[in-house]
Amino acid sequence: METLKAAIPEGLKRMIGDSTVDDLRATSSSLHSFFHHFEPFHQLLTELVDPKHALCGKSKDAALESKQLGNQCFSKGNYANALDFYTQALRKAPFEDGDMENNLVATLYINRATVLHKMSLLTECLRDCTRALQICPSNAKAWYRRGKANASLGNYKDAMCDLNMAKTVESSLNGKRQIESEQKNIFDQCKSTSTVRQRKENTLTTVGEVPQVMLQCVAIPEKGRGMVSSNDISPGSLAHSEEPYAVIILKQCRESHCHYCLNDLPADRVPCRSCSVPLYCSQQCQTQAGGQVLRIFPEVHSIIEKLPSDLGEYADKVIQGHDSKCETENITEHKHECHGVNWSAVLPSEVVLTGRILARFLLERTSENITYFVEKLELSHCYEHMLPESKLDTHIYSIVLLYCLNRSCGAALSIDEVTISQVVIIISQMKVNCMTVVRLKSKDACGLSNQFGDFPSCPYLTSNVEQVRVGKAIYKAGSLFNHSCQPNVHAYFISRNLCIRTTKAIPAEGHLELSYGPQVGFWDCKDRLNFLKEEYMFQCQCTGCSEVNLSDIVLNAFCCVNSNCFGAVLDSRVVNCEKQKIKNFMSHLKIDKNDDIHKVLNQNDASHHIQPGYCLKCGSYRDLVPSRAAVDKALIFIKRLQDAILSKEILNTTIADALRSLRLLRSNLHAYNRLIAEAEDNLAQAFCLLGEFQLCMDHCKASIKILEKLYHPDDIVIAYELVKLCSIQLSVGDGSAMDSINRIGDIFSCYYGLHADLVFPYLQYLRR
Repeated sequence: METLKAAIPEGLKRMIGDSTVDDLRATSSSLHSFFHHFEPFHQLLTELVDPKHALCGKSKDAALESKQLGNQCFSKGNYANALDFYTQALRKAPFEDGDMENNLVATLYINRATVLHKMSLLTECLRDCTRALQICPSNAKAWYRRGKANASLGNYKDAMCDLNMAKTVESSLNGKRQIESEQKNIFDQCKSTSTVRQRKENTLTTVGEVPQVMLQCVAIPEKGRGMVSSNDISPGSLAHSEEPYAVIILKQCRESHCHYCLNDLPADRVPCRSCSVPLYCSQQCQTQAGGQVLRIFPEVHSIIEKLPSDLGEYADKVIQGHDSKCETENITEHKHECHGVNWSAVLPSEVVLTGRILARFLLERTSENITYFVEKLELSHCYEHMLPESKLDTHIYSIVLLYCLNRSCGAALSIDEVTISQVVIIISQMKVNCMTVVRLKSKDACGLSNQFGDFPSCPYLTSNVEQVRVGKAIYKAGSLFNHSCQPNVHAYFISRNLCIRTTKAIPAEGHLELSYGPQVGFWDCKDRLNFLKEEYMFQCQCTGCSEVNLSDIVLNAFCCVNSNCFGAVLDSRVVNCEKQKIKNFMSHLKIDKNDDIHKVLNQNDASHHIQPGYCLKCGSYRDLVPSRAAVDKALIFIKRLQDAILSKEILNTTIADALRSLRLLRSNLHAYNRLIAEAEDNLAQAFCLLGEFQLCMDHCKASIKILEKLYHPDDIVIAYELVKLCSIQLSVGDGSAMDSINRIGDIFSCYYGLHADLVFPYLQYLRR
């Protein structure tokens, strides 16, 4: 792409960079005309769409090479690597290579099932055996392995049926004897077992909770459209749920998450049948994404018909199992990309997402043109506010995308100034309407000593909660919710579906506002404003940014030189952002004596103190130059402690230096400064690794105390921190653990409702 950009005449670049929406047809036509006569452009298209250049297609040779490597690892007992190689082989193997009896994909599924069985991943093993049998039901190895997996799971009836099938289709005498021996073993196990273990699959499914809230879209001055409530809404109410109009997995998650539902991939991940890029958690997701229903070989039915009636019914039930059945009425989102060509793997995510929206246009349209289709999307765009370079990129990608769609999958899209200009609009809509799909991640609290070598178990570290970005999606109704840095609703995802739940009481006709990322407590006002301007092209005017709040004042503040004063001292950057807000606050409102902001501001008159270095409470001056130097010095030792935690090599001198640095931070920074909270948290982690659990709890509580001031005691961020504290309390038998668990449960119920255990399974561990 850089080659194309560099070749575009400067005059044309300026024309595009200065363009408005009204100019799009002219700019699109001019750039398209230039590319049409520019040979490197056509060379690029060839690399993106010509199957001869494809790196994402199927290859029997590559599959056999990975299979051989898997065999070598298996023979050495290296099952984890064998599993990876067999999965890579499945991604590359042509699905219809060979006849039913010699199908390479079926063989690979059996090989992987054997590895999964060795790794005690029994449910996954069972599914792979079933997939092999759906291709070749006369494969005795698959029935035999399936029987052993069912027996290990305690499903003895199915296990005996599997082995009866294996014996029926096995041709060798020795093979039949081996199967009979296994049947005897299972029969003995069945007699000695009083209970049957039920197979449980840990899948993330949507709890059947339906929004009971009436919302309406209204015009809001200076914000465009927004969502308001028709009635009073209590905290914790599910206000909205929605399936995505279009969704795409992020590139960094292609190997770890399902390309359709965006859930974690299991060990028995399923590849696409036509290309080597996507991985799915099940055949159901595979089919829904690509629209390719499992093809059963014609010989399968004749094989089943020749079996005894009871075995025939059983085999038919296995082959036509639930994993191969699904609804395919939805628009298939990967089918137009699934030709082994490179463009969908190379182009940026928002461009590929635009391609999926255009695919919907091609499948849904009757007589409507693309202009009407874009209008009907009813999504706002940011073209007028984009930087000149972004406008140029959007023009280039629009033309490239249209050619890729037409050449790789036969799309009948006109490539003219009208279509190109509308694709430019769609890409600009993606920039401001896309929601990032996230997953909560927390390491399992079991088996910790293995993770940390000779260190004691460290539940504080393993209960860390983080949000992992896995995809981008367009939710047409969800895009109508406006942003606030102090939101009153919380957005989360069950599989690929958006859920929005209230976190505060909202009166009738009250605005429902969620956070687009930055929130009060995590970033100060200036950083939030810059982020929202750069990412979403608007100037935030929410209450968190337009009115004074404690967090924005103290987040990066210094403390007063007067030890008896709790006032905040601001640097020039923060003063420039907060000065007018503080003046307005002081002139219009009377401060509640019980409000924490009263402790950092002079209630009577703070206007003459609102200068860099001056305390907002008493007016004392602090020289910020040596204070910054002291803080920078302290942070060097805190960083060394962080590195020691990562390497699990914590020396006493490192701890001592970090403790001195914490005191140095407290002597220079305001007590509610976020850096102090982070330092306390780092020390808690270090003491946990050293087995000093009481000290760990003390520092964890100190960190939480600060965060409760920066956020709110019932904010979800506090719940994440309480999870860490609670894990330590449980490990030492602290009686206050139950109070922490109840508080965590209350907050999670408000933010996630009935979905709490699904979104964050670690809650179930805490409650045990």
